[in-house]
Amino acid sequence: MDRDRDMDRDRVREPEPPKTQPGHPPGPTRWGICSAGAISHDFVVALKTLPPSEHTVAAVAARDLGRAQDFARRFGIPRAYGSYEELAEDPDLDVVYVGVVNPAHLPTGLLFLRRGRAVLMEKPMGLGAREVAQLVGTARERGVFLMEGFWTRFFPAWRRLRALVAEGALGSPLVLRGALGFALGGVPRLREPGLGGGVLLDLGGYGLQMALALLGGGAPPSLRAHGILHETGVDESVSVTLEFPGKGLAALTFSMAAELPGGAAVGGPRGWAEFPSHMNCPTELLFGGRRELFPLPPPSEPLNFPHSTGLRYEAQHVRECLLQGLTESPEMPLAESEVIAQLLDEARAQVGVAVPTAHSGVTSDPPE
Repeated sequence: MDRDRDMDRDRVREPEPPKTQPGHPPGPTRWGICSAGAISHDFVVALKTLPPSEHTVAAVAARDLGRAQDFARRFGIPRAYGSYEELAEDPDLDVVYVGVVNPAHLPTGLLFLRRGRAVLMEKPMGLGAREVAQLVGTARERGVFLMEGFWTRFFPAWRRLRALVAEGALGSPLVLRGALGFALGGVPRLREPGLGGGVLLDLGGYGLQMALALLGGGAPPSLRAHGILHETGVDESVSVTLEFPGKGLAALTFSMAAELPGGAAVGGPRGWAEFPSHMNCPTELLFGGRRELFPLPPPSEPLNFPHSTGLRYEAQHVRECLLQGLTESPEMPLAESEVIAQLLDEARAQVGVAVPTAHSGVTSDPPE
């Protein structure tokens, strides 16, 4: 399908100055881990690369107590719970990392926010813009910290690129191109509509957040998406073109059927810079004929996903926000999470994907 559509700009808010609440007391940030799945495993491995005087994992919860206990023994976590409600009631936590499957993000996030728990929510924050707006509204109403885990924004390579753009090394950025793809069609959570599957929810946000950060800020006035659907009805391969005010253009491709280099490049009248691979978790940057490397610390045990020790950077940022008493991140503001969700809704609609409805209860969600 090929059509321009004015984005619902009434629902797009400019980033607000971060609100504050009393910061957590000095000492290590005490993490609760919600889910004993693959990404939670990698997040804890990443935390183990940071000083224990700054970060500690205090508790883990899964819907199966045995899984939570196994996870706790593996990582030396003192408390394990067989329900998310028990984790939400734990008084000795500063923040909860939510790594559950996509349909459980809304009910699980609401559970913690309504208990006054700071939340780092794995992306996507919700299955669509309505869910994200509900989470954001609850966090703001309760004055509780919430951030979507777009870890890309906290990698040293990304910060270096942002610095180059800010100092005018490229001139005003005008063009962004990126392609991110993995052969993931056999992964149940990605191919099933009821599990919030599809490549846009899984990978699309990485390119969109990059486009917003480098070319825009608010929602672009034009988005065009073309795609191929999986036999189950989820989006399998999608190309998205975004046009921004000031002649900015982003051309992004995502696939869960094909392996792609994963690179992204941005250019302006004075030059260009490129992540040659892993645009979602970059460790090298090409600029001015030079290759700059940003190595990650080695993991203490095998990881489930590439470069996962880089999750340490978003954890460090969350700690900084909490120590300052902020209720949202100035680098990944909630208004931007809402814009990304709106763009994902629009792209999915254009390629013919029906947006699934989230589960209403925490205990009936799909497996972790």
